[in-house]
Amino acid sequence: MNEPTLPALAHDVPAEPYAPAPAAVELAAERGPVVWVPDAYGRMVPMPKHLAPPPMARPEPRDLTPLPLLDPLAQRFLGAGIGGGGLAAGVGYGIGEAVNALAGLGSGALVWIALAVLAWRAPARGSTVHIRKAVIKRSHFHG
Repeated sequence: MNEPTLPALAHDVPAEPYAPAPAAVELAAERGPVVWVPDAYGRMVPMPKHLAPPPMARPEPRDLTPLPLLDPLAQRFLGAGIGGGGLAAGVGYGIGEAVNALAGLGSGALVWIALAVLAWRAPARGSTVHIRKAVIKRSHFHG
């Protein structure tokens, strides 16, 4: 059996019988800078700079200053919550005492209040009272 052959392409056939085959030419100016990086096995391999991983940054020294036991902002919130709760409890207790006192105001307390008002309006001790006694003599005889 005869296999079909593909026609020869124009760029595969050299123009002259002894001319060199065309090849891609890489100019130095077209190629970017190359850096050497370690591969997975520790060997140094060349790699285009734009594909290379960024250089490892030098680790910054650790800050070893001791931290507060509680966050200062959390301490402020805690203090405000405790203070606000204490204030609310005190106001509630005071209002409760006032309401209880008004509820216990019975007739006996009202009598004591009335006595206090009368004592306040009564004249002070040692005041002078002038009594005028008029005596009119008349005879019993009409005649």
